[in-house]
Amino acid sequence: MNSIDSNILIIGILLLAAVLASKLADRLGVPALLLFLGLGMLAGSEGIGRIEFDAPGIAQAVGTIALTIILFSGGLDTDAAGVRKVLLPGLVLSTFGVLVTALLLSGFAWFVLGTYSSFDVGTRGVRWIEAFLLASIVSSTDAAAVFSVFRTSTVQPRQNIRHLLEFESGSNDPMAVLLTITVLDFMIQGDTEISNIAIRLITQLVVGVVTGGLIGFVGVRVIDRLHLSANGLYPMLVLSLGLISFGVAYVTGGNGFLAVYVAGVVIGNGSIRRRKSVLEFHDGLSWLAQITMFIVLGLLVYPSRLTSVAAVAVAMSVFLMLIARPVGVLLCLLPFRLQRNELAYISWVGMRGSVPIVLATFPISYGLPDADAIFNVIFFIVMTSVLIQGLTLVPCARWLGVSEPVSTLLDKRSS
Repeated sequence: MNSIDSNILIIGILLLAAVLASKLADRLGVPALLLFLGLGMLAGSEGIGRIEFDAPGIAQAVGTIALTIILFSGGLDTDAAGVRKVLLPGLVLSTFGVLVTALLLSGFAWFVLGTYSSFDVGTRGVRWIEAFLLASIVSSTDAAAVFSVFRTSTVQPRQNIRHLLEFESGSNDPMAVLLTITVLDFMIQGDTEISNIAIRLITQLVVGVVTGGLIGFVGVRVIDRLHLSANGLYPMLVLSLGLISFGVAYVTGGNGFLAVYVAGVVIGNGSIRRRKSVLEFHDGLSWLAQITMFIVLGLLVYPSRLTSVAAVAVAMSVFLMLIARPVGVLLCLLPFRLQRNELAYISWVGMRGSVPIVLATFPISYGLPDADAIFNVIFFIVMTSVLIQGLTLVPCARWLGVSEPVSTLLDKRSS
């Protein structure tokens, strides 16, 4: 077999294994994306598959495309009325909450990593700016993880909480990306104005929302009026609008991830042709994107290198889950008078996933000497977060009294 034939065979085997893994995840109550990561590691250079994959740039590109598809699909399936109710607290949580989380975690990381030998910093220990880089990379919750768990769970939180968590996870990536790039620029160039950071963040948020809203608004009317020769072309038309919203936002200085999510919400709540087939197509495409992204990210990891950072990564993950995330949620949401059990649940649903892993490839592209160690720490934190929080979301929702069966949520949406 030539290389193309063998690669097609490998892709087919991995895809089949991922589908079977999702079935196993349902039986075990484990988040499917965790098994997808494990499948990638198993197929990697140190696993039974022996696939050599040392290409952070490719992984970063795959992660960006996949996350775009996942956010767009999530937006299509989001109730706009529910989003409007949580718009203000969601924006506060996705901006100020991310910053508070990064600041708290960076202080803890600086203390823990001060004498940690796996980072190539000589005898001076880890500087605060290096700790802040770590914290910035892992500061945002992950849309792919949140959407995946909510979609596959038989018990979910009340609609207002779910809308808030989905909106937060779909809109907090700009803040994490901005913090990460700003810190990297500072480490390379040594000079960054605070005013420029604020202007850049506001620009990304405003341009992203406006771009996504406008393209979604125009897209709904195009879809409704355009008569295509084949029904299968309508999902393609909708997908093209999502990709265009991402690209237009990016080239105009906005955040593409936020734009594609907003466009999905507008299109999904509009009057469009072949709605059922469009939603079904994008649901399947979203699963394919999740499988591809997490397998590729798993392939990028060398499991033997994770043991050296395990202690620090677990300590940071525990601090993130029990201190940094809850404090950020309380500071952001106390003015909105949510109930204590709702605040507790929102604090717990702070899963990290693909975005931190993708951002962890940035230091590698910048040529930082500690880039590999940073990537390994971030990857371990993500695995710990998905495993612990993903497994406990359903019992936690029941224990805190914020859960509703899926059938109840469907009845509310159809009414």
